[in-house]
Amino acid sequence: MKPTIVMALIICIAAALAPASARQRESPLRTLTGTVVDKSDNVLPRAVVYLLNKKTQIIRTYISDDQGLYRFSGLDPNVDFDIHAELNGMTSISRTVSSFDTRKEIVLVLKVDRKKGEK
Repeated sequence: MKPTIVMALIICIAAALAPASARQRESPLRTLTGTVVDKSDNVLPRAVVYLLNKKTQIIRTYISDDQGLYRFSGLDPNVDFDIHAELNGMTSISRTVSSFDTRKEIVLVLKVDRKKGEK
């Protein structure tokens, strides 16, 4: 093969592979993390955090760790989610994570400060 043909072939292959490698580096999925606290802002370990996928209606749960932390990863950026926390008959307000929010890492503090059933 002539050197110009070989060079053109290499450039074509590199151009075809470049978009695929860029897609692999940037994940389109999102992560939602935060802390569960009481009305005095003390962390709440072992609180149950509920995450509702508003498209599929599937609920995922996470039990906060000893520092009150929770984490949901692999979230579809094109879906809205509702999230709230509960512990010992108390609950936080329900918060919505919108598909219009373009952040890949979302941090929310959930304050468990009302009895379940209260508005």
